[in-house]
Amino acid sequence: MLKTLKPELLANLDEFIDAALKEDAPHGDITSLACIPSQARCRAKLLVKEPGVLAGVHVAERIFKKLDPESTVEILLKDGTDISYGDVAFRIECNTQALLRGERVALNLMQRMSGIATQANHFAFEVGGLPVKILDTRKTTPLLRFLEKYAVKTGGCHNYRNSLSDWFMIKDNHIDAAGGVGNAIQRVNEYMIDNNLDLGITVEVRNLVELHQALDAGSFTRIMLDNFEIPLLAEAVATVNKRFETEASGGINIHNVRRVAQTGVEYISVGALTHSAQSLDLSLKIT
Repeated sequence: MLKTLKPELLANLDEFIDAALKEDAPHGDITSLACIPSQARCRAKLLVKEPGVLAGVHVAERIFKKLDPESTVEILLKDGTDISYGDVAFRIECNTQALLRGERVALNLMQRMSGIATQANHFAFEVGGLPVKILDTRKTTPLLRFLEKYAVKTGGCHNYRNSLSDWFMIKDNHIDAAGGVGNAIQRVNEYMIDNNLDLGITVEVRNLVELHQALDAGSFTRIMLDNFEIPLLAEAVATVNKRFETEASGGINIHNVRRVAQTGVEYISVGALTHSAQSLDLSLKIT
């Protein structure tokens, strides 16, 4: 599944793993070094301890392969699999010192990624059958964005911006600083022409007045309706009338996401996919 990551992100992963292992054992795993022979080998299994959606199996494999290139990992459950208590995600044969050195880093990442995949799966389920896409946001753990967004996709939702550099998003602070919706849109389009860019433009509006100002200005891709009450959101979507893409954001949770989707909005961005996901309980046990 990591093959879906771009080469530069795989390079980021290797750098991240190196840094994580150094953080966890800057002078080695002194307990294992003290009591386990350097040539000792063992077998272990990754045990699921609560239901959810699995993510990060190949990340764990990469960690153990980095520590012991001779290790063998038998993957029993792939990323994106629905899992239950007692399932075994993979079995591994590895140098024992290497296994114990990589254990916590592998578990921390898999638990975090599986929690996000599970959260994303819940949101995707709630809007099942409706023509809407649930999007993630940039509300991610610093330096872990590429893995957290991978987990979002694994759970069945969609990625939005990866960074501030790959999509224009005119938000409330931009609008206020630029002196209004129309000014902000005009300046973004001028900047895009001057810099020979061809990127999407999202304009955030806070009320119907700003919505009409944006519609009058035009020259953007998507209108983001921020913190609109559901009846007002439905009115706004009808007002746009498919002239531009529509997106709802702000205050959206697992309990109201379907009602938001039923307004006819095309996209719903949900920061909770990443910032409020609870890690899934997983355990690595030597057998």
